[in-house]
Amino acid sequence: PTRTCCTAASCRPIPAGSSFLKSLRYVVIDECHTYRGVFGSHVAQVLRRLRRLCARYGSSPVFLLASATAAEPAVAAGRLTGLPVVEVADDASPRGELVFALWEPPLTELHGEKGAPVRRTATAEAADLLTDLTVQGVRSVAFVRSRRGAELISVISQERLSEVDRSLARRVAAYRGGYLPEERRALERALHSGELLGLAATNALELGIDISGLDAVVIAGYPGTRASLWQQAGRAGRSGQGALAVLVARDDPLDTFLVHHPEALFDQPVESTVLDPDNPYVLAPHLCAAAAELPLTDEDLDLFGPASEPLLPQLEAAKLLRRRTRAWHWTRRERAADLADIRGAGGRPIQVVETGTGRLLGTVDAGASHSTVHEGAVHLHQGRTYLVRSLDLEDSVALVEEAAPPYSTVARDTTSISVLETDVEIPWGDGRLCYGSVEVTNQVVSFLRRRLITGEVLGETKLDLPPRTLRTRAVWWTVTEDQLDRARINPEILGGALHAAEHASIGLLPLFATCDRWDIGGVSIPLHPDTLLPTVFVYDGHPGGAGFAERAFHTARTWLAATREAIASCECDAGCPSCIQSPKCGNGNDPLHKRGAVRLLTVLLEGAPEEKESADEADEADEADEADEADEADEADEADEADEATVQAAGDPAGPSEAPPVP
Repeated sequence: PTRTCCTAASCRPIPAGSSFLKSLRYVVIDECHTYRGVFGSHVAQVLRRLRRLCARYGSSPVFLLASATAAEPAVAAGRLTGLPVVEVADDASPRGELVFALWEPPLTELHGEKGAPVRRTATAEAADLLTDLTVQGVRSVAFVRSRRGAELISVISQERLSEVDRSLARRVAAYRGGYLPEERRALERALHSGELLGLAATNALELGIDISGLDAVVIAGYPGTRASLWQQAGRAGRSGQGALAVLVARDDPLDTFLVHHPEALFDQPVESTVLDPDNPYVLAPHLCAAAAELPLTDEDLDLFGPASEPLLPQLEAAKLLRRRTRAWHWTRRERAADLADIRGAGGRPIQVVETGTGRLLGTVDAGASHSTVHEGAVHLHQGRTYLVRSLDLEDSVALVEEAAPPYSTVARDTTSISVLETDVEIPWGDGRLCYGSVEVTNQVVSFLRRRLITGEVLGETKLDLPPRTLRTRAVWWTVTEDQLDRARINPEILGGALHAAEHASIGLLPLFATCDRWDIGGVSIPLHPDTLLPTVFVYDGHPGGAGFAERAFHTARTWLAATREAIASCECDAGCPSCIQSPKCGNGNDPLHKRGAVRLLTVLLEGAPEEKESADEADEADEADEADEADEADEADEADEADEATVQAAGDPAGPSEAPPVP
């Protein structure tokens, strides 16, 4: 007979009475700050299952956790392992001088939607910097937030290097999740040996890979957290020599805020690593897996936390577990461990296959497939451009063929949202600040073709893809007629003021909720049917919630104050991508009203309670302990394509906003 012992990477059969578990003394967890968000919650439960099996076989291993960028490391490690932790925080690592530059791309002669000024893209600027560094023989990595961006930087840099010296073009490449393992290992060896001078990479290269000896790091767009920023910058100068790091700002509210407020980066500690193992979407499958490994007893429930006991009747009703005498047993023949989607990808990955040859190019997460490999999408792979000819969701296959279109593609979605349950509600002047459960329905409806480099829209094509529904957690705020009167917001500009405030608040939230923009979405509605008031929603893009909306609730005062400052301090007249515009807004950034948003947020903040009051009320309602950070696993970086997509609330003229893929 066998039992199943699950590690963070995979599940494998372990013979009953295994000598391995009996003799296990140490468990080493490197880069422990990366185990956050939904992914971290899964790993926390995996470690609890491992501890339970070790106890069964008579061992009690010591857990050793390491991180170079963790705030409150003992607290974070304790949450992850469920054990008391002793902190060792003396830093004796050799480091040379690091010169850190904040780089804001210049304005171009182009004008965007509503005549707004447009800056040169961070992608184009990073490609120029990578090109110049390569010409100078400087070993460099350009980190970019999306797979597509990594490919584009690589292609642009290779083209420009070939004009200088054709041999240099071969010394720059792209590196991202979705490549086959042998391709990634070959790129790592080439970079380590010096055969490659420059690499455009996603955060797939951020952790756990030895690429010491780099001289410079270019970061195309704020990576979402200060921890990731310092992880990426720390890739240069690892042998003790001096190094250069450059953060190239994107044309959006958060990046613009940071380059003009460097103290928000350099005078603040890295974020705490937080997670919520009590998320029922995380906990339930791990209880099933634990019962399959060993029958689950009442004594085990303390190990898995207070939320485990209420879930057991639900698992029994679903005929997944059955109670016999004093324990719960797994009832099915299939592996219970397969129920836990540890990476949170939302289903089977989509295989990207080249037509004609049948060659497997790579994979795309199911949650991102509707927006990235829909029919007609441009797909980049190792510097080659492909057009998606078909997407078969049933067989999880996207068929592509090599092509050279002069454009990129960006998907557009529609979103509607309904309130399921309000857990916490506090007054904000006459309005309310709320936190609770919502249901989000999302559908990719079309895609734009945009000219490379300039971003000029060449056309829009409709798509027929099924909607997807997500039950998650959200924070929302309402305003009353009296507040609107004090803010001088009439019905004609109400939609634009709400919409502008929503866009900017989504852009600034990653600074406070330690998430990435693809992990959150939002909708603004002048009259929501559930609240019967003008309402702005910001929600988590993960089933059951990831804690970002909860953190937004706790920090609402400073979050919305920073949002107001970002809008008010922008030098534009009527709104631009640096403050309230989203270049991929599903409604063409219409309506937007910059001054109305500033006045609205000013009045809203006049009635804002102290943040401690918000937190206290949340504690009284027995909310989750802490908010989660973004999951930055390799498989998640494809979701960054949604960072450039926006959604429109169904039937709502004010509702377009950014949204993550819905699993």
